[in-house]
Amino acid sequence: MDLENKIDIVKNILKGKKVAIGFSGGADSTLIAYLSSKVAEDTLAITINNHLLPSDFIENTKKTAESFGIRHEIVDIDFYEDEDFLKNSPKRCFTCRDLMYSTIKQVACENDFDFICDGNNISDLVQDRPGILITYKNGFKTPFIEARLTSKDIHEYLDKNNIGYSRSTTCLATRIPTDTQITPEKIAKISYGEDYILDNTNCEIAKLRTFGETGIIEVDNIDEILHEDKFRQINDELKGQGFKKVALNLEEIDDNEYIKLDYNDESFSYQLPFTINIENTLKEITDDVISKSDKKIELEKISIFESGLIEGHDLESYDIALNMFMDTLTKIRRNI
Repeated sequence: MDLENKIDIVKNILKGKKVAIGFSGGADSTLIAYLSSKVAEDTLAITINNHLLPSDFIENTKKTAESFGIRHEIVDIDFYEDEDFLKNSPKRCFTCRDLMYSTIKQVACENDFDFICDGNNISDLVQDRPGILITYKNGFKTPFIEARLTSKDIHEYLDKNNIGYSRSTTCLATRIPTDTQITPEKIAKISYGEDYILDNTNCEIAKLRTFGETGIIEVDNIDEILHEDKFRQINDELKGQGFKKVALNLEEIDDNEYIKLDYNDESFSYQLPFTINIENTLKEITDDVISKSDKKIELEKISIFESGLIEGHDLESYDIALNMFMDTLTKIRRNI
């Protein structure tokens, strides 16, 4: 299916509805807000300010919503007041989204918006992002998943149609290792460092991950860091902020996520980066179950393993295999 056909599917899903969107101003929520502004009866963008976001996050959401002519509500939730969140357990992203989505749902209902959605896309389902379970829990709609749009598709459409969006919208708490206490001081140091990198290079994405007194820089364009001895300047600045060591991750950030199968002899296998809850997955599969156990679900042409391995067989073409794999992804319920 080509990109325009996928976009048409999304438009048809949104058409004539009162659409409330969890809105970050990133690529996914920007595109769904844009499409909704064109075809929905009414659109409400709902942004949560959790006090742990990039410095220009809120201003970007305001500008984008205004440019689309849609309603926009910003809700303040100070995560620094949530002691469980500050403990930064491995379930932090699950906890974070649970707090935000329950609020988004409440605001949408209070404003009589009955179609609540987010920007999750199909390629999110092959990443280690447990927050998708909160989307399911709250009954949020996922038009991009229904249309089988990947992150790469979304970026292509936005760029093709000159629709601006922010490439830096992720919570700064994700820069701190789990089981390490989150503090305002740590977040402020991370925020300052990322802003400094963005202000002094042509990078569009910068992440400063902290490991004790070491800061690890991740960017979308390493040449910008190495250009004209720029790294020495950044190194000196970050050390001045308290880092003892500053390192550069040599793997560039690439947010053009897509799904590619290793297809051969009418078969494929794909290892997901998480384990699968077999019991909950079975609740989403209404037919075609040949056999099941606590470790495996066997369908007619697909095998789903508790380990996260998905195998397909007797699939006549790559496109058939890919479509069947994507259909399977929508039914999988992962472990946290």
